[in-house]
Amino acid sequence: MDYAVHIFGALALIINFIGYRQETINRYRLVSAFALACLSVHFFMLGASAAGIGLAIGAVRNIVAMRYQSVAILLVFVLLNIVFCLWEWFVLENSAVLFVAYTASLVFTVGSVILKSAQSIRRWFILAESLMLIYSILVLSPFGILFNVSNLISIFLKLRSEKRLAAAAQEGVSGELRAK
Repeated sequence: MDYAVHIFGALALIINFIGYRQETINRYRLVSAFALACLSVHFFMLGASAAGIGLAIGAVRNIVAMRYQSVAILLVFVLLNIVFCLWEWFVLENSAVLFVAYTASLVFTVGSVILKSAQSIRRWFILAESLMLIYSILVLSPFGILFNVSNLISIFLKLRSEKRLAAAAQEGVSGELRAK
């Protein structure tokens, strides 16, 4: 048994869980880039080069998006996703299930490059993580299922925490106004 494969998979899971809990968008992008890189290595070690390439593109995209969020950057990464999707479909002749994964990848790409707040990106990524969960179920990937379920749980926990903080802050403002 090659423990390194599992170590990289576990690292990706842990790091990505931490990523969704970040307070700023660039901290999310950075932490998530490390998670995507670990998952990319994991898939390369499994011999799944297309998944490895796609995740590597995602890691680079997150690093680039820390500094540049232009339409041109978005188009470059959308084009890369389309090229690799077509390559997998026509050259590798993979099943149509890959379109679910590439749709999720496009959602991740748009969110990573365009969105400016960590809260917005968490909300947007509920769709992408849900699509990847469906993909993981369709391809019978227990690790993929665990990865996406944990990401969704992390997103929902952080959104709930933010909602509670906002409600407490609002109650504090309301209490101050009543006191005046």
